Amino acid sequence: MGGLGTDGLYLDKLRVSVNGRLVLKGVTLHVPRGRIVGLVGPNGSGKTTLAYAVLGHPLYRVEGGEIYLDGEPLTGLKTEERARRGVFLAFQSPPEIPGLALRTFLREVAAKRGLSLEDEELPRYLRLVGLEEGYLDRGVHEGFSGGERKRLEFAQALLFKPKVAILDEVDSGLDLEGVRLVVSKTREIAESGAGVLFISHNPHVLRLLEPDEVVVLVGGGVALRGGLEVLEEVEKKGYPGAGG
Repeated sequence: MGGLGTDGLYLDKLRVSVNGRLVLKGVTLHVPRGRIVGLVGPNGSGKTTLAYAVLGHPLYRVEGGEIYLDGEPLTGLKTEERARRGVFLAFQSPPEIPGLALRTFLREVAAKRGLSLEDEELPRYLRLVGLEEGYLDRGVHEGFSGGERKRLEFAQALLFKPKVAILDEVDSGLDLEGVRLVVSKTREIAESGAGVLFISHNPHVLRLLEPDEVVVLVGGGVALRGGLEVLEEVEKKGYPGAGG
């Protein structure tokens, strides 16, 4: 089946449950290749559920609708196969993996994505996000600060060249320098040809980022979509139907 003929990530009336509770209630969303879509909403609106459903996390059950990547359906595929086809998710708090050298981890993840990496390529991608080559010989995230972990997530997004990158609240808890890095590297990911879904609680960061579209998720459905004016409306009036 050839899908819808749309490039990038396309969610068609997606319904997703978690532990038997319906969280996403018919979400339609398009993240074209080379574009940035900002996704905002109150806590519990379904933003992270959407991210994990696209990745294929087994606890997030698709009850209806479809997920497409470059027109091909993803629903039913395992997480590893989705990653191989070009889905990348940057976590808010990536876990520590002591004893597994970052160098080895990056090569193994690349291999699962069907990429071959030469050792000499790795330092360049770390330098792009302000990390020194010495990090390659440390355990994955071992002793890394929150900011360093997020820098590494961006290094991976640039290194693996995904078709779609979902950045789930990667701007949380960062200082101004960290926010600037997030904004510049998110743009680089989009400029490399990936569609970027940027999930955030922070309208200020989204204004700096200037996404191509802003989508507001409330109660598991799309409440608003448009340009940066959507953020202004949310800041003045609160989220629609979310009690102020």
